[in-house]
Amino acid sequence: MTTETTPIATAKIPAPATPYQGDIARYWNNEARPVNLRLGDVDGLYHHHYGVGDVDHAALGDPGHSEYEKKLIAELHRLESAQAEVLLDHLGSVGPDDTLVDAGCGRGGSMVMAHRRFGCKVEGVTLSATQADFGNRRARELRIQDHVRSRVCNMLDTPFEKGSIAASWNNESSMYVDLDDLFAEHSRFLRVGGRYVTITGCWNPRYGQPSKWVSQINAHFECNIHSRREYLRAMADNRLVPQTIVDLTPDTLPYWELRATSSLVTGIEKAFIESYRDGSFQYVLIAADRV
Repeated sequence: MTTETTPIATAKIPAPATPYQGDIARYWNNEARPVNLRLGDVDGLYHHHYGVGDVDHAALGDPGHSEYEKKLIAELHRLESAQAEVLLDHLGSVGPDDTLVDAGCGRGGSMVMAHRRFGCKVEGVTLSATQADFGNRRARELRIQDHVRSRVCNMLDTPFEKGSIAASWNNESSMYVDLDDLFAEHSRFLRVGGRYVTITGCWNPRYGQPSKWVSQINAHFECNIHSRREYLRAMADNRLVPQTIVDLTPDTLPYWELRATSSLVTGIEKAFIESYRDGSFQYVLIAADRV
């Protein structure tokens, strides 16, 4: 049974479908990295994804200035919000009467941005009760709780009616699930002609096998990064036809190079930087239509 996460103490949390899902729920329930929270404190949009775009070095100013670190955090956050804007740009035509789904919604920053842009309802699902509670609290603070809602839910088994959703996305969350199962669920609840978008890191089949850097990223986040080829094959098997494929690797590298100089490093920055540079790892956007 899937239930919405609410502030009521007796709210029921659905049990994980597998032991691995239980591991992921515990991982994100306990996660409180400054790199996520301090960036979100800049303007109240709390993301769980990385950034794209050129660094505004003029805005950063002199590294020796007392305000430099504060400016660096604001710049990292700007790049992360720019990434979400790129994703929203590819959702197609969305109206205020439509409903969108953020699969793996984190603390809900992208959902707030989607509602502000389209005026529509946005439903988020996450295995983490901590994240869902946070996202719902922010929605109440922004007085958009009637339009933006997070719930504890398995993204492979959602409560949404068949063909009821205008568009949906995974923003750096698809590496926690089997792609065939994931795309089958998106295909089920998307209406015909609806749009699916993913932004994800994937290992490059041309490299041969996942590199040591990709293996380090998997271990750090307890995930299983898929290859680009696996995404396209699973989409084709589930009536999702790619309309746009964008290699964002050159666009995300400046974000990582800047982050590596900050006080918010987590130790995984080198693996991202080196894997992007050697071509073993790619940062890709795929936008597909449900047919």
